[in-house]
Amino acid sequence: MEYETPLFFRVMKYASSVDRDVIDMVSGNPDWEPPQALRDGLSEYADLEPAAFQYPPSDGLLELRKEIAARRGVDVEQVVVTNGAGEANYLAMARALERDRGEDVILTDPVYPYYPGKTTMLGGTQRFVATDDEGQLDPADVRAAASEETAAIVVNSPNNPTGAVYSAETVRELVAIAEEYDALLISDEVYDNFDLSGEFASALSVDSNHRIVTNAFSKSLAITGFRVGYAIFPPELVENARSRHMLVNVAGSRPSQYAVLNALRETEPDYYERNRELLRERVDAFTDALEEAGAEYTTPKGAFYVMARFEGYPGTLENVFELIDEAGVAGMPGEAFGDSRTEWLRFALVTPRVEEAAERLATRFV
Repeated sequence: MEYETPLFFRVMKYASSVDRDVIDMVSGNPDWEPPQALRDGLSEYADLEPAAFQYPPSDGLLELRKEIAARRGVDVEQVVVTNGAGEANYLAMARALERDRGEDVILTDPVYPYYPGKTTMLGGTQRFVATDDEGQLDPADVRAAASEETAAIVVNSPNNPTGAVYSAETVRELVAIAEEYDALLISDEVYDNFDLSGEFASALSVDSNHRIVTNAFSKSLAITGFRVGYAIFPPELVENARSRHMLVNVAGSRPSQYAVLNALRETEPDYYERNRELLRERVDAFTDALEEAGAEYTTPKGAFYVMARFEGYPGTLENVFELIDEAGVAGMPGEAFGDSRTEWLRFALVTPRVEEAAERLATRFV
């Protein structure tokens, strides 16, 4: 089996190789400060006894799992702490496919490219359902695509790359479809703290044994390098997920989990609200400049990505390289996210140079 290197790495490699200043709008690496309590937890950890520098429990520090369980309203035994949301999604998709209920994995188009990559790696078959122009997913379309061969339905809200936020009604319908076909809804909610609309609904709001929720602290605490995520499984599905996690990773990072636990306990809500307000300001500044440049664009209801379309300039990898050379702005090609957005480019608003990037793009296209 052959795996294709994700286009993220090709774009970042090219951007780092050119001999000019480049504004990085490729990956979702927050540029703002992590909470002080996170730094305090790390400092405290450095002075602990030697035993604290050994393996943690494979499924995560018990106190962290308890904190997650309390916040999400689930039993602690349902929680597995993972190596970021990436591993959480891998465990969830593997668990869906190993139930032998089918091999089809329903994905959205556009789609975060790691989902189809994991589907291929796990031996599943990709089935795509297109979203509307605003990135919203119609459950009726999912039901039409579902069959007895459906193992999983994978969704992401708030969404990367469209910024769509699914309503409570949509989430309920998706869970119902999973139940109807004895499949699993896998709900990746890594951007839940960046709901800019007030409309986000977690799949945990629906009581069902046919849904798995994945998440991480990478974005919410601005610590993508710490690799602390989690998955919440139905009770009857968690044991095999724990075993796979142990076989793949042995365990996660103990210092990272310790620091995250301290941050969760000590960080006030205004930390998260400040970051949401920062993103609202960046969305306004960036889309205003795109408007002046005559581009079409999406206005995200959540997460921190904007998709833009410039007339006569499709979202190919070659055009992304050209923008790096000519404008000094690195985004992602729309073709990386599926067939429906091949005319678009995606930009991550996680840089203090958002307005400068928008001005560079306007100069290039006006």
